[in-house]
Amino acid sequence: MNLLRRLYAPDFLLKPAQKRQEHYPTRDIYAAFMKVAWPAMVESVLVGLVNFIDSVMVSTLGYRSVAAVGLTSQPRLIFFAVFLALNIGVTAIVSRRKGEERREDANRCLAQAVSICVILGIILVSVAIAFAEPLLRFAGAMDDTIDEATIYFRIIMVGVFFTALSTAINAAQRGAGNTRISMTTNLTANIVNVIFNALLINGMLFFPKLGVAGAAIATLLGNITACVMSIVSVSKKDGFLFLRPKMLFHFDRENLSLIVRIASSAAVEQVFLRIGFFVFAMIVNNLGTIATSTHTICMNIMNLSFCFGDGLGVAASSMVGQNLGRERPDMSIIYGKTGQRVGVVVSLILMLIFIFGGESLMNLFMTGDENVPEIIETGVRLLLILAAVTPAQISQVIYSGCVRGAGDTKFAAVTSLVSVAIVRPILSFLFCYPLGFGLIGAWCSILIDQYTRLGLMAWRFSSGKWARIKV
Repeated sequence: MNLLRRLYAPDFLLKPAQKRQEHYPTRDIYAAFMKVAWPAMVESVLVGLVNFIDSVMVSTLGYRSVAAVGLTSQPRLIFFAVFLALNIGVTAIVSRRKGEERREDANRCLAQAVSICVILGIILVSVAIAFAEPLLRFAGAMDDTIDEATIYFRIIMVGVFFTALSTAINAAQRGAGNTRISMTTNLTANIVNVIFNALLINGMLFFPKLGVAGAAIATLLGNITACVMSIVSVSKKDGFLFLRPKMLFHFDRENLSLIVRIASSAAVEQVFLRIGFFVFAMIVNNLGTIATSTHTICMNIMNLSFCFGDGLGVAASSMVGQNLGRERPDMSIIYGKTGQRVGVVVSLILMLIFIFGGESLMNLFMTGDENVPEIIETGVRLLLILAAVTPAQISQVIYSGCVRGAGDTKFAAVTSLVSVAIVRPILSFLFCYPLGFGLIGAWCSILIDQYTRLGLMAWRFSSGKWARIKV
C-alpha cells in the first residue's frame, strides 16, 4: 500500500521545488481529472468503434472486402492530417483562454478554426475523390480489392468534410473542459452508423444490398449526424463557447497567427506520422491480401486500445492548458502524471484481454472464407505483441497530450520524425523481407516504435520545458 501511495498520491508526484502548496488532496485531484477524462475516453473509443464496426460487419462479405476497407485508412488519414493538426492548436488555445477567462477570444479562435475547415475541406475532399484510384493503387491495393476500395474511399471522403467541422468544434469544447458534448455527438453518430451498416451492407427490410458502399454510406450518415450535433452545441448564447455566424470568415491577425504557429508544428508532426504510417501500410499491403486483411483486423483492435490512451491524453491536455492559463504549473504537472497513472491501470486490463481473449476477438471477424483459420491464427499471435505494446502506447499518448496542451508541438513533431517516419518503416521492411518474419516482423517494428516514443515523450515531460511556453 505504501508503494502504491508513493506512485499515485499527488503529494509524491512533484519535486519539492515544484510545489506551490503543502498538501495536494488525492481524492479531489483524481475526481477532477476523471470528470474530464471519462467522457473523453468514451468519445475516443466511440470514434475508434466506427472503423472497428465497419470491419466486423464488412467481414460478412469476405476477407477481400475487409482488406479493401483497410486499404483506405491511411490515405484517408493523410488528407485528414491537416485537420488533426488544427484541432491540436484549437484545444491548446481554448484551454488557455478558459483558464484566463477570456471567453470572447476563445470564440474568435473557434470561429476561425471552423472557417479554415470549410475552405480546406472543400479543396482536399475534391482532390481525394478525383485521384482516389491511383492513390489506392500506390497504397498497395491489388486487382482483387481496388474496385471496392475506390468506392468506399470516395464516399467516406465526403464524410471527412463533415468530420472536419465537428472535430474542430469538439476540440474547442474539450479545451473548455466540455468533454461530454463530444462524447454525446460521437455516441449518436455510432448508433446511426451501426443501424445503417445493418440495413445497407447485406440489405435488410426494404433497403438494397450495397456491400462496402453501404458501409461507407452508413459512416457518412454518422459523420453528418455528429456535425449537426456539434454545431448545435455551440449555438447557445449562455455557453462558454458560442459560434455566431457573423464571426465566420472574418480573420484577425492575432488569432490566426497563433493558430498557425501552434498548428503548423502539429501539422509537421502529422505529416511525419502519416508518411511513416503510409509507408508502413504499403510494406504490409505488399505481403498480400490475406496479410492485409489480418493486419486490418488487428489494427482496428489496436486502435481501440489507443483510444483509451487518447481519451486520457485529451483530458490531460485540457487540464494542463487550463492550469497553465491559471499560472499553476504545479497542477499541470500533477494532472499530467495523474493521467499517466490512470493509463497504467487501463493498459494492464487491456493486456489481460489481448493475452487471454485474442482468439475471441479475432472470431468476431469470421467471414466464412477458407482462409479464416490462417487469419485467426496469425491474428492471435499479433495480439500477444499488442499486449506488450499497450502500456507504452497509452503512456506515450498521454505524455504527448500534456506537452501539446501546453503548446509544445515542435518536440512532438521531432519525435514523430525519428520514431514513426524513420525507425518504424526501416525496421518493418527489414523484419518483413530480408529477415523473412512477414507480418509478425511488421508488428515487432510497432513495438520498438512505441517504446521509442514513450522514452522521448517521458523525457520531455520530465524536463518541464513545456510549462514555460507562451500561448
